[in-house]
Amino acid sequence: MSEADASLFEAPFEYVRQHVKPVRDMNRRERRKQFWWQHGETVPGVKRAVANLQRAISTPRVAKHRLFVWAANATVPDSAVVIIARDDDTSFGILHSRFHELWSLRMGTSLEDRPRYTPSTTFETFPFPDGLTPDIPAAGYAADPHAQAIAAAAARLNELRENWLNPPDLVCRVPEVVPGYPDRILTVDDKAERELRKRTLTNLYNARPAWLDHAHKALDEAVAGAYGWGDDWRAGALTDDEILARLFHLNQQRTAR
Repeated sequence: MSEADASLFEAPFEYVRQHVKPVRDMNRRERRKQFWWQHGETVPGVKRAVANLQRAISTPRVAKHRLFVWAANATVPDSAVVIIARDDDTSFGILHSRFHELWSLRMGTSLEDRPRYTPSTTFETFPFPDGLTPDIPAAGYAADPHAQAIAAAAARLNELRENWLNPPDLVCRVPEVVPGYPDRILTVDDKAERELRKRTLTNLYNARPAWLDHAHKALDEAVAGAYGWGDDWRAGALTDDEILARLFHLNQQRTAR
């Protein structure tokens, strides 16, 4: 967007001119100084990857809890966010399962006492269930019963979380004026705004209420079934160490191939 076009959005443009431009004027990178009203990084690779998707999976690089959420494809992430260009609930569910969480904690790095999600060691090395790997389009496994079970559990988890984050008695949804962007979520009054400030995913997972725990257990069972480990999961035989050992074995088998 040119400066002239950007200036038509008067309020945000004026805010950026006052608060961002003085900082950009001192930036060593010529592009950031010259195009001070634009994002510092325009992430063209991410935009190309999600261009044909309605949404994509995102996760913070550094966080206490390994959380995955949906982001609209128009979202421009900063360097603290990892974007995974998949829009199917099955992929979302596998990544949000205990299996991937354990793998990412073991294979990732850390910042102080917080785990860091490093895609090259956590995502690229993770052995997805056979037939549900990221090199297969979602349409290719849409009829797979395991994929369907994971998708249903993942969608339910996301629905429950969204209902807790933005309950209908506290918010109203207003269509965004710019096409392609998600609805704007507005609080119904000041009391609702104060309550919503407490409703973050970090606070939710710190408390981990029973309904959230049940939703994750249902998802984990569905993912265990896709690996062929459903009976062992239900029998309680899959300890964290056992899960990591099995995932590592799969990783080594695929590396050998």
